[in-house]
Amino acid sequence: MTVEERPTDHASVDNAMSGEDSPELRRLYDDFESEHLIPLWTQLGDLMPMTPAPRARPHVWRWSTLHPLAERAGDLVPVGRGGERRAIALANPGLAGNAYAAPTLWAAIQYLGPRETAPEHRHSQNAFRFVVEGEGVWTVVDGDPVRMSRGDFLLTPGWRFHGHHNETDRPMAWLDGLDIPLAHQTDVGFFEFGSDRVTDYATPRYSRGERLWSHPGLRPLTGLADTVSSPIAAYRWEHTDRALTEQLLLEEEGQPATVEQGHAAVRYVNPTTGGDVMPTLRAEFHRLRTGARTATRREVGASVFQVFEGRGRIALGGVEHAVEKGDLFVVPSWVPWWAGAEGGRPLDLFRFSDAPVMERLGFARTHIEGEER
Repeated sequence: MTVEERPTDHASVDNAMSGEDSPELRRLYDDFESEHLIPLWTQLGDLMPMTPAPRARPHVWRWSTLHPLAERAGDLVPVGRGGERRAIALANPGLAGNAYAAPTLWAAIQYLGPRETAPEHRHSQNAFRFVVEGEGVWTVVDGDPVRMSRGDFLLTPGWRFHGHHNETDRPMAWLDGLDIPLAHQTDVGFFEFGSDRVTDYATPRYSRGERLWSHPGLRPLTGLADTVSSPIAAYRWEHTDRALTEQLLLEEEGQPATVEQGHAAVRYVNPTTGGDVMPTLRAEFHRLRTGARTATRREVGASVFQVFEGRGRIALGGVEHAVEKGDLFVVPSWVPWWAGAEGGRPLDLFRFSDAPVMERLGFARTHIEGEER
C-alpha cells in the first residue's frame, strides 16, 4: 500500500471535540490549551497529509501589468536609505499577508530610474538578478562592478555588499529572486548598511570575477578551494543561448542532447563544485521548439518561471494560461504543470527553485505523468 493509499480515520479526528465528548475529555482539552499543548490526533490531516497540500496557489503575473506599475513607482517612490530598493514583490494569493511567491521563494520586479543609484547593503539571504530586457545598469558586488544586460543571470550570494547604478537616461527593470521566506522562517537573517553610493562606478564590460572564472573547462590555480556559492558574478546570455541552440541542433542530428523531444535545458552551476550556484537556490533556462510541450510533472518544492522570449501555453493544476515575454508564474509544491511553445519561435523560460534545499533534506520527489513511480 502506497503513502497515497493509506487510510485515515477521519471520524476519530472530526469527532475529537464533538458534543458527545465527556466533561472529563473537554477538561483535558482545556488543560492542553492552557499549557500551550496541541494533541496530534486533532491535527494529523493538516500536519501529515497524504500528499503535499500547499497553501500557495499557482498564479500568473503579467509583464504588461507589472512593468507599467513599476514605472509609476519610479515616478513616485525614491530610491535611498530606508526602503533601499524600488522592488515590487510577487505576493502569492494563497499566502495572504506575506510578500512571498512561495513559502521558500521571494521574487520581485526591481526598477531603477535614469542615473539613479541604489545604495549598498548586505544580508545573509542569497539573491540573484535576471534581466528580461534593457541594459546600462551595473551592480557592484563586494566592490566588483558587474554589467547587467538582457538575458544575463547575475549572482549576489549571501553577506556580500551590493548596490546598483544606472549610467543611462533610460530606466531599467529586472527580476530579483531571493530565499527571504526560508531565511525568515528559520530565523537566520542578518542585514547591514553599506555605502550610501556604490564603491566603484567603473563600467567594465566584464567583471573581475568573470575575467578570472568564466573560461569553459578551465579553473584558476588560485581558486582550487570549493566555495559555497559560485564565484562567477554573471552568466552571460551569449553562452546560455549558444548552449541551448547547440542542444537542439544536436537533437536534429539524432544525438541524445535534449531532456525531451524539442526541449533544451541548462542549469547554471558553481564551477568549484559542479553543484548549484547558491546553497538555497537553483537556476535553469529552458527552450521549447515551436509546437513542443513538456511532460506533465509534479515536483516537491516550489518554482518561479519568467518567459524570456516567445509565446506559449502553460497548465498549472489543470488550468491553462497563455503566456508571453516577461510574464511570471509560480508552481507550488506538487502542483502538476506543463509548458508548450506556440507561434513562430521557440519559448524561452528562465526558472528558479528551492530544489537544493529539498534535495539536501531528502524531501525531493518528482512524478512525470505516464512514467512508473
